Amino acid sequence: MAVRWLALAMVLVQFSIVVGRYVFGVNSIAVQETVLYMHATLFMLAAGYTLLVDKHVRVDVFYARLNEQARRRIDIFGHLCLLIPSMVALLYWSWPSVRSSWSILEGPLSVGGIKAVFLLKSLIPAFCILVLLQSIALLLRLLREETRS
Repeated sequence: MAVRWLALAMVLVQFSIVVGRYVFGVNSIAVQETVLYMHATLFMLAAGYTLLVDKHVRVDVFYARLNEQARRRIDIFGHLCLLIPSMVALLYWSWPSVRSSWSILEGPLSVGGIKAVFLLKSLIPAFCILVLLQSIALLLRLLREETRS
């Protein structure tokens, strides 16, 4: 629910930026970066939910034609060999950058921007953890279904 409000806020802020710039000749780097921050937050924190509701990008060339058991096995393989290792690797390799950013309270991307890049970078491990938790939950569900069939 909060993601929907964030999406609406992002659209309204972007609209106000366009109106401000082209109608009133007013511009603000910080307000422009606000859209970037909201966009990053929206996508990074909603990824786990997207995985839960099975709305993530999937190439269904062969997958759609397979029976339920074959699809389940492909999903198990995908979680075990692709998604979980990828999230663990991304978490591992991004952590030093995030830690460093927090240690210096990394400043804005541009002059006059939001002084919170460290918060933006914190979305990376949050994304990894949320997707990892959702992947493990789905994997356990798939394994339980696999043992029943």
